Amino acid sequence: MPEADLSEKIHDSVLEAICSGELKAGVRITQEELAQKFGVSRQPVLQAMMLLRREGFLIDAGRKGVCVAPLDVQQARNLYVVRGALDGAAARLAAANYTPHLRQRGRDLLDVGRRAVASGHVPAVIEADIDFHLFIYEASGNPLIGETAHPHWQHLRRVMAAALSEADLRVSVWDEHEGILRALEAGQTAEAEELCRGHAEQMADVLTGRLKVVISRAA
Repeated sequence: MPEADLSEKIHDSVLEAICSGELKAGVRITQEELAQKFGVSRQPVLQAMMLLRREGFLIDAGRKGVCVAPLDVQQARNLYVVRGALDGAAARLAAANYTPHLRQRGRDLLDVGRRAVASGHVPAVIEADIDFHLFIYEASGNPLIGETAHPHWQHLRRVMAAALSEADLRVSVWDEHEGILRALEAGQTAEAEELCRGHAEQMADVLTGRLKVVISRAA
């Protein structure tokens, strides 16, 4: 396998472990450990770690290598501010151009989300949630919205994995998603934008509040 592909594989594997919560904030990672785990030389590991540092998932930890970056409440709130603006713009555009095909896809995603909630499997709930919002970006017809949001979604996923755990919140999230879909289906551009922005703002308040608790417990 080419070195670039090896580096990408290592990057994606470590990123998945961080964003899913398998690798907790502060956990140290060394080139030697990863090279041994993946059965590769240190060079592709170094490239993967450099990229993860640039993306903000790893930070330097002296001679012992690097460690998983801490969760940061202000960064999480900043991410949701950006997401709220993008989600709102995407929803307004999507509502103006909503088709029967998009309606069916949206309803299918809602069903997937409801089933994920019923399963009680938090990673499935998070995946369904992300897919729902990516669908709205796609439905907007403006590819720049999704491209702008893309670098932030793994950080958002990490916040969600750390803080999203209570069943009542997971249900309420999908109630709000259904309300957004109804506005899209009705072509209510202003309502769809307002609901998406409000949804992001509410999630910012709830998740950053819970994130403070998670961080304080880990301290």
